[in-house]
Amino acid sequence: MKIEKAKQLTAKKFKRMTGVSRKTFELMVDVVKADAQNKKKPGRRPKLVIEDQVLMVIQYWREYRTYYHIGLDWGLSESAVCRTVSKIENVLISSRKFSLPGKKELLKMSSQEDLVVIDVMESPIEKPTRGQKKFFSGKQGEHTLKTQIVVSQKNGQVICLGHGKGRIHDFRLFKTSGVRFGELLKVIADKGYQGIKKIHQLSETPIKKLKGKKLTKEQKQSNRQLNRLRIVVEHVNRRLKIFNILSNQYRNRHRRFGLRSNLIAGIYNHELAFKA
Repeated sequence: MKIEKAKQLTAKKFKRMTGVSRKTFELMVDVVKADAQNKKKPGRRPKLVIEDQVLMVIQYWREYRTYYHIGLDWGLSESAVCRTVSKIENVLISSRKFSLPGKKELLKMSSQEDLVVIDVMESPIEKPTRGQKKFFSGKQGEHTLKTQIVVSQKNGQVICLGHGKGRIHDFRLFKTSGVRFGELLKVIADKGYQGIKKIHQLSETPIKKLKGKKLTKEQKQSNRQLNRLRIVVEHVNRRLKIFNILSNQYRNRHRRFGLRSNLIAGIYNHELAFKA
């Protein structure tokens, strides 16, 4: 569906098709147009107008079909689709309109009222030809890429992301990601982060049941309260995975996965701020 037909859709159907609102789409188009105007040598005129280029890239993230099948729909070659997707992604990420607050923001959050939730999202990948053990996720029985997400509990905003290979343990990914918290910042994590309290005292994880023993009623109640607070990060994971490029088997080179996940998270934050 090209932009002329997309304009005829209702706001609800447009977001259902693309995963973003019309206002976010228009901002993305404006960013790409501004970049095109700033170029001294624009080069050969592209086959698609900028609105269609942005729409095609969003559909690529949303549906995650192959470049070949998208090219058939848009009348482009596979290589042309690949170049367009990479170009638009680079322009959007370099504009900083969709940048995440970043790890430094966590050090500034030192109020006792601040609360963040940390979790890991996994994206399946094709079985690597080399170094398979590094990507093997014993939990899901498949090869994956891991994305660590730090979310504000109050508004669901994604603060920063960290990335690792499927085999790395959640807590080790946290230690290698370089994430540090303000002294008064409260942190909630799942059972995969046992030991985080030694690094940050105001951290809480669910109480783990010991072998051959049962949790007390008080311990179960405490776990329920934590789960109610950390459910926000599960909702964020679901909203990010609306874009099939993060939920379906990732076929592209891994070095671009971080850029795409950060860009999609930044777009999600923009949509969140727009609603607020």
